[in-house]
Amino acid sequence: MTSKVYYKGNLRTNCIHLKSGSEIITDAPVDNSGKGEAFSPTDIVATALASCMITVMGIKADQLGISFTDVSANVEKIMSTNPRRISKISIAIDLPIKLSEKDKLILEKVGNTCPVHNSLDPKLIREIKYNWI
Repeated sequence: MTSKVYYKGNLRTNCIHLKSGSEIITDAPVDNSGKGEAFSPTDIVATALASCMITVMGIKADQLGISFTDVSANVEKIMSTNPRRISKISIAIDLPIKLSEKDKLILEKVGNTCPVHNSLDPKLIREIKYNWI
């Protein structure tokens, strides 16, 4: 088993990663009857995409001997209705790393084929921008 999720009432859950014991609290968003005091489940999906992309890029950078530090991402999630679902995830990844064009393309390809990216519905619009600064 990977995790255990407990409903805490008031549209809040407590999610526990069984191997590490780390926890994530979720709340329903304000636009869906919640308080929005924590990540919503759909916020976690969008954030997981950025986290996965950066993680696999970091793995590849290590394999290539590239210092992969101070990398960050800004994530925006857009919801649609009927059915209520994530319709678009926009991610801007800031990479303050000086690399050759070849290495940039390698890392971008790895990011664009991360496991979360490959697991999402093909209809979900993904707008990904790599800012090599």
